[in-house]
Amino acid sequence: MYNAVKKTAEDIDVLQHVSLVKRIAYHLLAKLPDSVLVDDLIQAGMLGLLEAAKNYDSSQGASFETYAGIRIRGSMLDEVRRSDWTPRSVHKKSRMVAEAIREIENKTGKDAKDSEVADFLGMGLDEYYQVLQDSNSSKTFSIEELIQTGDQFLEQNAEQQAGPAENQIKQDFMKALAQAITDLPEREKLVVSLYYDDELNLKEIGQVLGVGESRISQISSQAMLRLRARLEDWLEAPSR
Repeated sequence: MYNAVKKTAEDIDVLQHVSLVKRIAYHLLAKLPDSVLVDDLIQAGMLGLLEAAKNYDSSQGASFETYAGIRIRGSMLDEVRRSDWTPRSVHKKSRMVAEAIREIENKTGKDAKDSEVADFLGMGLDEYYQVLQDSNSSKTFSIEELIQTGDQFLEQNAEQQAGPAENQIKQDFMKALAQAITDLPEREKLVVSLYYDDELNLKEIGQVLGVGESRISQISSQAMLRLRARLEDWLEAPSR
């Protein structure tokens, strides 16, 4: 199989990039439930690597490692999503929270507070926090999932936005995501930074901030929903 791949991939040696697949797999594994097996991620990642080797175009400017990393991670997330047994009701309530945040922030021009979102949804704070807790149990509820959604948007509109234009949209989306993270409320931004930059788990972040793991889970969940609300034009629009 590998000989055939090498011929198809021309001068790209796929076997030399197996370590990239393993590195991404273990990095993602730290952010996923215990039920996810690293071997499944690696297997899915290898398929993403092979696909990247077939489609890589050096004239587009990105290095193969950068291009392959996106495809490998996307393939792993696709595999995780296929085995995601999170009830539909959880996804539905998550979307409702994101929509509420967007409505409130568009109206007030300020960060939506917990109490405001709960009131908007006709919930008590305890019920709202439970929704956040349940949302955070979704296997792909993460910044990686947001990036993957953006990638899927580009793929769906490849005919309208091809070549350099597609690359520019990808760059613009990543800039928008980075800015949205920067604009998060301070505590949410700190939790995201400790989780993704410092690679602390929720329990460790709770120890740093002096709160329980469940509260950190809620803050993390609200941060992701706030990002989704603020990036809705990118994630939901049929075209740009």
